[in-house]
Amino acid sequence: MFSLEFAIEAIDLTKRYGSLTAVDKLNLGVKANTIHGFLGPNGAGKTTTIKILVGLLKPNEGTVKIFGQETKGDRPDIRLKIGYMPELPKFPKHLTGYELLDIYGEMYGLTKTARKEQIPKLLEMVGLKERGQDRIGKYSKGMQQRIGIAQALINEPELVILDEPSLGLDPVGMVEVRELLKEIAKIGATVFLSSHLLNEVQQVCSEVTIINRGISLASGTLEEISAKFAKLETLEVEISQYSDTVVKKLKALPFVSQISVDDKKITIQTETKEDIRPLVSKAITDSGGVIVSMNQKEQSLEDVFIKLVTESEGVKKK
Repeated sequence: MFSLEFAIEAIDLTKRYGSLTAVDKLNLGVKANTIHGFLGPNGAGKTTTIKILVGLLKPNEGTVKIFGQETKGDRPDIRLKIGYMPELPKFPKHLTGYELLDIYGEMYGLTKTARKEQIPKLLEMVGLKERGQDRIGKYSKGMQQRIGIAQALINEPELVILDEPSLGLDPVGMVEVRELLKEIAKIGATVFLSSHLLNEVQQVCSEVTIINRGISLASGTLEEISAKFAKLETLEVEISQYSDTVVKKLKALPFVSQISVDDKKITIQTETKEDIRPLVSKAITDSGGVIVSMNQKEQSLEDVFIKLVTESEGVKKK
């Protein structure tokens, strides 16, 4: 059931708090050497799942393996393979960035010589080379996130788990974190990234798992998920001049499910995966219309996410 191909495997993972089930028979597979997005709305069970993965919480049911090793019981050998940054990390403000990393390095068993070699590299990697001797209390929110990522890398982990690393950052800070994630992947670590920011996940992750109410709704590459759950394709057409005749002709096409018109722009929802542009072009020109532009709109991760979460909410209410 478990494979060394995976950095993380969870089978029927369940965590209850009294009558509340935060994680509900969750199945999860994170392939080694990937950036895997763990996506869901606030309160979906992402942080609870992560705390189980890193050993801060015990599940009521289910099994977890990290690189093929079961995490049940006290397993410091497994924890040494993991780097972890919690959501909105809070570090002692009186410490400098260098001192913080030195403390974490010592906790992980790094020698003084190894720490002296590793810490400057990490500070440079996260863009804090010139601020390593400054107190954390003087760091901006973005800098605190970056020193948090640095502490998650101090032990050179095989698996890096980051809980909402871009939360609360401005656009510049988000770009900086995004580039950091790519750098981490380049050094050979597996990155498990929890987020509710769809754009962030879509830009850096090779695979994703979407959850809501502690239940896995979909998992795979972005292409696989989009192909599996996309039922409609969208075609956007701009014509030189609005025409009722053109719109009626388009509505009569058998594969068209819905049409919306905004002046000269026509948005066509279809019920087929086939390329219907030639047929749409013919219908427009036969009706006397002139096409200015035509664009096949790809379904985004946001489209799939909203669809899956909305459907899951509907099922839960029933």
